[in-house]
This record gives sequence, structure tokens and C-alpha cells, in this order.
Amino acid sequence: QVQLVESGGGLVQAGGSLRLSCAASGRTFSIYRMGWFRQAPGKERECVAGISWSSDNTYYADSVKGRFTISRDNAKNTVYLQMISLKPEDTAVYYCAASYSASLLTPDYWGQGTQVTVSS
Repeated sequence: QVQLVESGGGLVQAGGSLRLSCAASGRTFSIYRMGWFRQAPGKERECVAGISWSSDNTYYADSVKGRFTISRDNAKNTVYLQMISLKPEDTAVYYCAASYSASLLTPDYWGQGTQVTVSS
């Protein structure tokens, strides 16, 4: 089992920045890839960024490229999502996810989510 706990969400004005953190515990040695997803009201959950646990291989959705940066600290078992130049359309609940495989299509574990609200 792997437990994921997100933090760092909040309310920010458009153009502002936030950094989300996801602390992993449990069988973290089995994790291959981690990612950040978001779900806005009335919309499907989408993957916005992903990173391999043992390499610098990263993925970004087109909507966040150049604005969001995913990183990890293996010593702390923590993954971060640095978000800059935030837009109102970035408003969503952000979820951390972990996968035992290279794919994040069907993550094995989810965090509880953290709300990000960007005001115009």
C-alpha cells in the first residue's frame, strides 16, 4: 500500500503562483511513476504532469506547458508541482497519483485532493 498526502492548495489571484506537495509513504520503493491530475466542476479528471521516480522523464499537458513544473525529492518521498502564471481556468481539485507502471492512465493510488482556486 502507498499513501499520498497533498498540501499547498489555496486561493490565488490570476498571474500568481502556488506549489503543491505530495508526500508518499508506505511501499514507495515499488512506485515507477507519479503524477498530478486535476478535476474542475463538470469536467473529467485530466493528467497535467507526470514524472518517473528514478529518472528525469517528465510529461506535461499542453495546457500547462511552460507554466507548471513537476519535480521530486526522493529522499523525502515527495513530489512537487510548481505552478506559475496561474489562470482562472486552472481552478480545480488537484490530485496526486502513483503508479507501479510507466503509465498514468490508471494510477494505482490517489491522494485525497487539494483545492486550487484562481480568481480573475
